[in-house]
Amino acid sequence: MNAPAELTAQQAAALAHVKAAEKAATQIPVAGDVEPREIRRAAVIGAGTMGGGIAMALVAAGVPVTLIDADDAGLQRGLQRIRDNYDGSIKRGKLDDATRDARLALIAGSASIADVKDADIVIEAVFEDLGLKQRIFRDIDQHAKDGAILATNTSGLDINEIAAVTNRPQDVVGAHFFSPAHVMRLLEVVRADPTADDAVVTLMNLGRRMGKVAVYARVYPGFIGNALFRNYNREAHFLVEDGALPHEVDAALKDFGYAMGIFAVHDMAGNDVGHQTRKAQMATRPNDRRWNDLIMKLVDMGRLGQKSGKGWYRYEAGDRTPHRDPEVEQYIVDESARLGLTRRPISQEEIIKRCVYGMINEGAKLLEQGIALRASDIDIVYVTGYGFPAKRGGPMYYADQIGLANVYRDIERLYAEYGYWWKPAPLLEKLAASNGRFADL
Repeated sequence: MNAPAELTAQQAAALAHVKAAEKAATQIPVAGDVEPREIRRAAVIGAGTMGGGIAMALVAAGVPVTLIDADDAGLQRGLQRIRDNYDGSIKRGKLDDATRDARLALIAGSASIADVKDADIVIEAVFEDLGLKQRIFRDIDQHAKDGAILATNTSGLDINEIAAVTNRPQDVVGAHFFSPAHVMRLLEVVRADPTADDAVVTLMNLGRRMGKVAVYARVYPGFIGNALFRNYNREAHFLVEDGALPHEVDAALKDFGYAMGIFAVHDMAGNDVGHQTRKAQMATRPNDRRWNDLIMKLVDMGRLGQKSGKGWYRYEAGDRTPHRDPEVEQYIVDESARLGLTRRPISQEEIIKRCVYGMINEGAKLLEQGIALRASDIDIVYVTGYGFPAKRGGPMYYADQIGLANVYRDIERLYAEYGYWWKPAPLLEKLAASNGRFADL
C-alpha cells in the first residue's frame, strides 16, 4: 500500500532540508579568508577501538599515521584490530587486497609519545578522563612540532581545561569522532575559547577529506550531540520507571523512524559503557531532581547486553535478535514499586513526545548560548550521528513542522508534572509567543 501523497511530500521536504543542512554546516564564523594549515602526517594517541578507527579514517584520506599506545601489547592489539577490520571489509566485498595493503603501509606503530614529533595534527583518543587527557597533552606539548594541531577526541569534557595545560592553547581543538570512527560520518569540531581560527578551519577541511560531515560546536557538556542525547536517554528510562516496558519504548521509536530503539542500542553497545563514570558521579550529583539508576543495577546483575546474552532483552546464542525477558520486566516493576511510582499504561504518543521534546528543548538552549550555530547544524548532527530519522528532518526541523507553540505548550505541561529537567528554554518560549521558527534564527 502506498504512503499518502501528503506524507511523501513531507518526507521529501525533510530530506531536502537534511541535504541543505549538510551544506550549511560548512559555513563557520572565522575572520576573513583564513588559510587551513597543511596536513601531511598525523599521529593518533590511543590504539583502542576509537584510536584505531580514527587512524583508518585518516589513511583512507591518504594521510600517513603514527599510532601510539602506552605499551607494546596494547599497540599490537590495536594494529591487529585494524587488520581484522580491513579483512572483514574484503570479505564483504567493500575493499580489495591492494587497497588494504596500501592503507596498512601508511600506519606506523609506536609506544613512545615522542613520535608525535613529525605530525601536523596529533589526535588524542584515550579513555574519557580529564586528568589522563591533561597528562597526555602536557607530554604532547613537549614533543609536537610548532604549528601542529593538538586535537582531543573527548565526547564532552571541557576542552578549555585541556588546552590550559599546554603552552599553545591556540592549537588545541576538539575532534569528536563517532564510533566506529572509520564508518560513522559525523565529526564534531569543537572550538575552545583560545582555539585559533586556522586550527578550526583545518579540522573542518580534514573532516571533509575523510568523508565526514564536520559540524562546528562550542564547549558545553556533551557539545551538541551528547547534550541532546542525555535528554533522550533520560526520558526513555523514566518512561520505563513510569509504566512502559523496554520493548514498548523501542517499538514507538521504531515506528517514529529510528532503525533501533534505545534499549536495543544499549544492549548492542554494552550496558557497562560509562558505568564507572556514572558510579563516580552518583556521590556528588544534586538531589533536587529525579535521577535514573536502572542501568547501573542491570550491570550489577551481569546483564551487560548482547555480549552477556542478556540485558534489557535476552539473546539466543549466535543471534542478535532482542527477545522480551520476564526476569528484567519483573525487575523494572519491582524498581518502580521501590521508588514509590504507580505504574500506568503509556501511549506511543507520550513516548515520542517525552523522548523527542526533551531534545528540542535542549537544542533551543544550545542555540541561545551559541553552542550550535544554527538549528540545521543540530539536525545534521542528529541525522548523521544518532540515527534520528532523516525523513523527519532532525529534531529542530521536526519541531518547526509541529509548531513551536504546540511544542512549548507540551513542555510547559511536562515541567508542571515532572519538574527540573523540563524547564522550558527561554528561546523556545520566545519563539512560541511570536509564532517563530528555529529555521528563521
